[in-house]
Amino acid sequence: MFQINDLVVYGKNGVCSVKGIGTLSLINNDRIYYTLVPVYNKEEIIYAPVENGRIVMREVISREDAKELIDIFPDLEETVVANERDRENCYKQTLLGCNCEELASMIKTIYNRKCKRISEGKKVTVVDEKYFRQAEEQLFGELAFALDVDKTKISEMISERF
Repeated sequence: MFQINDLVVYGKNGVCSVKGIGTLSLINNDRIYYTLVPVYNKEEIIYAPVENGRIVMREVISREDAKELIDIFPDLEETVVANERDRENCYKQTLLGCNCEELASMIKTIYNRKCKRISEGKKVTVVDEKYFRQAEEQLFGELAFALDVDKTKISEMISERF
């Protein structure tokens, strides 16, 4: 169980601070909830059940692991999608899984697909564009937080490795 002031990653909401733990007075049940505030959107408040098996809640990546992930970014395998019809669902599941290495692999995959399509004179697909932005926001936000740098710096750090 997390404690007040712990920093966690909560699903697609990214890095959040645990501001409270307790029951909700608006709901007549005995469930215990975390009160979470996303670090990049302090006006938002999230009430997450402590006993929640649907949405991933985990500790923020360590500084050392964040550095290592950025270093190995060029060597990551691309995400394999069986067929185009499954692409969007694969991307959704990766986002919901909150696994940093899988998110990095997805970003690399979409980036390479975008470059290939552009070089062939084709447009980037709406699905690729949408999930690329979401994956970057989610992963780069966590890496930036772990390394105590601005999110824009993460993109630069990764680009330097290629």
